[in-house]
Amino acid sequence: MENIENKIAKKPRLEWLDALRGFTMIMVVANHVAQIGFEEEWKHSSSLQFLLLFRMPLFFFISGFLAYKASQVWTARNLGSLVLKKCRVQLIPTLVFFLLATAILKPSFWPGLLESLHSPTKGGYWFTLVLLYMFLIYYPFAYFENKITSRLSPLASKWTSAILIVVLFLVSLAFYDSCYQPSYFSWAKGYRGAMTDIHQFLIDTSFGQLMLWMPFFLFGNIAHRYWNGAQRLMDSKWFFPIIVVLAILCTMDALKWHTMRMAWAIIPLTTAMFLLLLITLMYFRHYQHYFTKMTVIGASLQYIGRRTLDIYLIHFLFLPSLPIIGSFFKDNHHNFIVDTTLSVVVALLVIGFSVITSNILRISPFLKKWLFGRS
Repeated sequence: MENIENKIAKKPRLEWLDALRGFTMIMVVANHVAQIGFEEEWKHSSSLQFLLLFRMPLFFFISGFLAYKASQVWTARNLGSLVLKKCRVQLIPTLVFFLLATAILKPSFWPGLLESLHSPTKGGYWFTLVLLYMFLIYYPFAYFENKITSRLSPLASKWTSAILIVVLFLVSLAFYDSCYQPSYFSWAKGYRGAMTDIHQFLIDTSFGQLMLWMPFFLFGNIAHRYWNGAQRLMDSKWFFPIIVVLAILCTMDALKWHTMRMAWAIIPLTTAMFLLLLITLMYFRHYQHYFTKMTVIGASLQYIGRRTLDIYLIHFLFLPSLPIIGSFFKDNHHNFIVDTTLSVVVALLVIGFSVITSNILRISPFLKKWLFGRS
């Protein structure tokens, strides 16, 4: 009876959110197809500049959204168990496929390995590493948040929890902003001084990537914590028109107008990233009936969304090498439809081969557990 009650009480999955995660995975692979496979430069692409504004922010937003679980019991033992599980699921598969990709794709293994290790993107495998960093920050935070609020009254607990997560979000924004202040921080984008020890450390550890993307993880976490209020806001008549207008203005300024000086250019850029993220989120939520398992597109996107780890780890092995296409778009870079469609079509083929490879490897329970974190 207790098991039945637990199943009844369990909240249903948001199918449209799984579909959104699948859509984001397609955008990630399409970006890698364009940048790595076609060797397109973002300044010569009619789509990369725009899609880069919300592609990774959206991915980390979803990760932060799913990280929050209101029913989570926070004890020291559970905290340790969660940390160990995340380390196993994120580190071992990443290390295996990172070494495999280095051996297959690099001309020479050891020079290629050293080059990737001293790169902030780790040969493309930075994402799972940085996501692990985020969980290693968030889980202890949630544990101590629970310890603090559990001794307070319900009202005080609610407000204290809100203050703590907002403060953490603002701190993450401060670190994020430092990445775009070349006059003040040696690790900032655009800094032209000599390499410093802290800059090298941020590169080698990919902590610089953590600073760039942590605000979006926490933004997703906050959205889930206050989802009822967020939905009321999104359903209001004035909210969507306002963010669309602001998104257009900020995106145009970030990509074309550049009306602000370097130190302040981060304002329209950051605002555009958050607003485009919200517009995409609201689109999938508003048309969620198209993204259920009962529709072909919904079922397909949800399947990709549930296999994001597999696809991310494997897809680098199947990226094409077609620099001639990048050269074409360099000379003809004003066609958003052709540019985006070609990258997405090839990305779907790459995803297909990645899923087939994943399914083959999953035949073994051992590989299924240690390569993809599934028992």
